[in-house]
Amino acid sequence: MAQAQHVEPFKISVSDAQVADLRRRLADTRWPDQIPGSGWDYGCDLAWLQDLAAYWADGFDWRTAEARLNSLDQVVTTIDGQRIHAIHQRSPQADALPLLISHGWPGSVVEFLKVIGPLTDPAAHGGDPADAFHVIAPSLPGFGWSGPTTQPGWGVGRTAMAFVELAATLGYERYGVQGGDWGSMISRQVAAAAPDSVVGCHVNMFAGGPPGRDDDFDDVTGTEQRLMDRGAWYMAEDNGYFRIQETRPQTLGTALNDSPAGLLSWIGEKFHGWVDHDGDPLDVVDRDQVLANVSTYWFTGTINSSTRMYFETMKAMARGEGLAENAEVPLGVSAFPAELFMSRRRWVEATHNVTFWREHDRGGHFATMERPEAIVADIREFFRGLR
Repeated sequence: MAQAQHVEPFKISVSDAQVADLRRRLADTRWPDQIPGSGWDYGCDLAWLQDLAAYWADGFDWRTAEARLNSLDQVVTTIDGQRIHAIHQRSPQADALPLLISHGWPGSVVEFLKVIGPLTDPAAHGGDPADAFHVIAPSLPGFGWSGPTTQPGWGVGRTAMAFVELAATLGYERYGVQGGDWGSMISRQVAAAAPDSVVGCHVNMFAGGPPGRDDDFDDVTGTEQRLMDRGAWYMAEDNGYFRIQETRPQTLGTALNDSPAGLLSWIGEKFHGWVDHDGDPLDVVDRDQVLANVSTYWFTGTINSSTRMYFETMKAMARGEGLAENAEVPLGVSAFPAELFMSRRRWVEATHNVTFWREHDRGGHFATMERPEAIVADIREFFRGLR
């Protein structure tokens, strides 16, 4: 398959000076105080943060992470005036189904390192070659090697349209979409914008309320109640970051762009709150993968522009430019019990063509990092009948 002329191969290259600067800044951190014994009550626990920051400075090997990312095929192009970076890993199976997977915040393409291999080459991972995908994993505009953004307006809607063009630019006329967090909304928007191309949409987060029927709250299962409680907790206690990022991202950006310890605190606290764990999220998600993700924001200087996704998307919704939907494109949902937003199945079925729904007994917001085998199995099963 020939690529368009303006798509160029790409390799990540962080200088030794950048790595040394990161380590110096971590060593020179001016740490805040913390009330003894308060743990996570006020936010990111200081002892946990200091331990992780020390490892980031002296134990974590960015070059290993960089080499792992560079072992994958990557491209850059320009769409709608914005640089777009993507992992574009084709399967050894020539007839594999293209799959465009979108991450969210505070994520990056690093989230997908444990799933790209099994998705593109299932035979090498104990699977059926018939389940193979050609994977397109873009960095969202303003995130990682796609950023920063240089124009206003890069919310979910504009991003989705850019990804429709990206798929076409790469030569794909028929493909699936998948995503979590912002990626779930982007994937649904891509399906609505290009229903003749998108064979199916799989998400592991689904934000949406009841459709207004008399039976909206009948027969609530234990899992559904846990998810509704989880959403209520988030809205009451955990969405302060959201309000800042949707209203005053530039003010926050100065601190996060200047202090790697501050950046690690801001993102690390989300892993503590959003991963399904029994005390320490690093018991569930690999700390090197977490730090490779945080390092991606640091080395590209995109934490500020990434937070504008909240500002732009919420402003668009306030103008009445809501999330477009398509009731016909097949929808698959993987529901993990510690997810932040997950509608009831009956609510989603009222407005969508749900052909796959699976509830899991463990797992949270970062499914591709927490439960990679489970979500790969779900993606394979959902798309099996749509090829």
